[in-house]
Amino acid sequence: MTTRKRKLRTDGTLWQHLRAPRVPYRALTRDTQTEVLIIGAGITGAMIADALAEAGLETIIVDRRRPAHGSTIASTALVAYEIDVPLIELQDRIGKRDAIRAWRRSRLAVANLQSYFGERELEEQSRGSLYLAGNDLGVADLEVEGELRRAAGIEATFLDRSALRARFDIGHSGALLNPGNLTINPRAVTARLLLRAQGLGSRVFSPSEIADLKRSRSSWVATTKQGQRIHSRYVVFATGYEFPKFVPLKGHRIKTTWAFATAPQPGKLWPEECLIWEASSPYLYARTTADGRVLCGGEDVDSPDAVHDDEMTERKITRLQSKLHKLFPKLDTEAEFAWAASFGGSSTGLPTIGEIPGHKNCWAALGYGGNGITYSRIAAEIIRAAFSGQRDADADLYAFRH
Repeated sequence: MTTRKRKLRTDGTLWQHLRAPRVPYRALTRDTQTEVLIIGAGITGAMIADALAEAGLETIIVDRRRPAHGSTIASTALVAYEIDVPLIELQDRIGKRDAIRAWRRSRLAVANLQSYFGERELEEQSRGSLYLAGNDLGVADLEVEGELRRAAGIEATFLDRSALRARFDIGHSGALLNPGNLTINPRAVTARLLLRAQGLGSRVFSPSEIADLKRSRSSWVATTKQGQRIHSRYVVFATGYEFPKFVPLKGHRIKTTWAFATAPQPGKLWPEECLIWEASSPYLYARTTADGRVLCGGEDVDSPDAVHDDEMTERKITRLQSKLHKLFPKLDTEAEFAWAASFGGSSTGLPTIGEIPGHKNCWAALGYGGNGITYSRIAAEIIRAAFSGQRDADADLYAFRH
C-alpha cells in the first residue's frame, strides 16, 4: 500500500444525503498505460484531471473508494482565499515577500475558480467573509491585519463593534470584511469535473488500490492490490490526508475536526450570508447552503485518532451548537447532520505541491486547512504548467522543502 490508510470521516455528512451526478467507473481488470496516473478521485484529483485532460494529456484516475467518497464529502467547502495563518503572522514565518505572494496567489485562485465554475456550469455562490476578533487576534491586531492586506492589494474593510452590529447584527468587538469568496457542494462539483474529464478521454477505475509503485527507466509502474499494472510517465498523488508513505512530512500534521448542518431555515439566516471565521483557538466557522441550512464546524484537536471517538464527537458538536447559538440567537442550531473528519495542517497554512524529492515525475498535491479547494486549484495550475513543459511563477512557494 503506497499511502497511509486512515479513517477519513464518520458517516452522516450533509453531502452524502444531497443528490449529485453519478460518475461511471469500473474495476481495472488488465494491465494498461497512460501519460498521467492520478491517485485519488476526490475534488483535488478531479480538478487536476480536468486541467490535464483539457491540455490534451491522457489521464487515468484511480481510487480505493468510489469517486468523491473520501475526504471530499466531509468538506464544509468554504472556498476562501484567506489563509489559515493571517498575513501578520505568515510574514514572520516565511518572510514578507513570500507571505504577500501566497496571499495574492490564493486571492487569484479563488477569482479563477469563480470563472472556472461558471464556464463549466458548476453551481457556486459568491460570498463575502467576516473574520471576527478572537483570542488569537484581537481588535488592534485585526486593524493591522487589514492594513497589511490592503497594502498587498487585497481588499479588506475593518468593522468596529457598532458597524458590525449595525450591518450583521453580530455582537463581537470587531471584524474584517473581505469580498469575493465562494461556497460549493463539493460532492456535486467533484462529480461534474470527473464527468467532464471523462468526456475529454480520462478513465476512472474504482475500487482500485495502488499497492506498489516502482520506477522503470522512463516510466512508473503502479501495481494494484489485485495485481494489475498501470504504466505511466507521470504519477500524481491527490490522496488528501492519506499521505504517500515516501513523502517527507516535515511541518505536516493530521488533526480531527467536527461539523454539523442544521435543517433549512432561510428566514433566520444572517444578513448577506457571509462566511464566518473566528480568530480564535479553538475556532468556529460557519456558512450557509443553497437550500438555507447553516453548516458550522471547528473545535479541531491535534490528534488523527479522535475521529474514532463517538463521545468526543458528541461533546464537540454540542460545543459548536452552543457557540453558534451565542453568535446568532435566532437560529435553530439542532443538528440534522453531524460528523467528524480528518483534517490536515501545516506550520505555515500553505499546501505542499510539487515533485516528490528523489522521485522524478512523481508529484503530490497535499492541501491543508480551510483553503483545501483553493489549493486544489493552485495544484491544478502548477501541475498543468509543469506537465506542459512550462513553469508556474509561484511553484517555489509550495515545493517540497528538503
